[in-house]
Amino acid sequence: MFEKQVEKKVEKYVKKGVKILAIIVLGGILFLLANYVLMRLWNWLMPDLFGAGTVTYWQALGIFVLAKLLFGFGGGGSKGKGKSSHKKKLRSSHKCATWRRDFDEWKHYDQYWREEGEEAFKAYVEKIKNENHGTTKEE
Repeated sequence: MFEKQVEKKVEKYVKKGVKILAIIVLGGILFLLANYVLMRLWNWLMPDLFGAGTVTYWQALGIFVLAKLLFGFGGGGSKGKGKSSHKKKLRSSHKCATWRRDFDEWKHYDQYWREEGEEAFKAYVEKIKNENHGTTKEE
């Protein structure tokens, strides 16, 4: 009885270890493959587009690491349980409600412009011209 329990535990840990090792190996292979694809894309596009030289595999790895350092590693990081994401805050924000209402009113813009807007704009331009001419004459 005790031997079966020990055997099951060992089998469980061996399976877990094999899965972890497989994930590490697969991740490494994908990383090396991504670097190779980056090198090939660089050597295919950059010399023709920008006159840049070709790069070796190790130079492409350096570019890849530099880009990750400059632009981030993706995923956005993990946040605490109590914290919500910025998008959720924005969606639930009541500040945006007035913006949405104002945006809904824009559907009438084209009709307004056809009926009153062009004439109102011309009248406004005339008013501005008259005001400018009045101030220039006084000075």
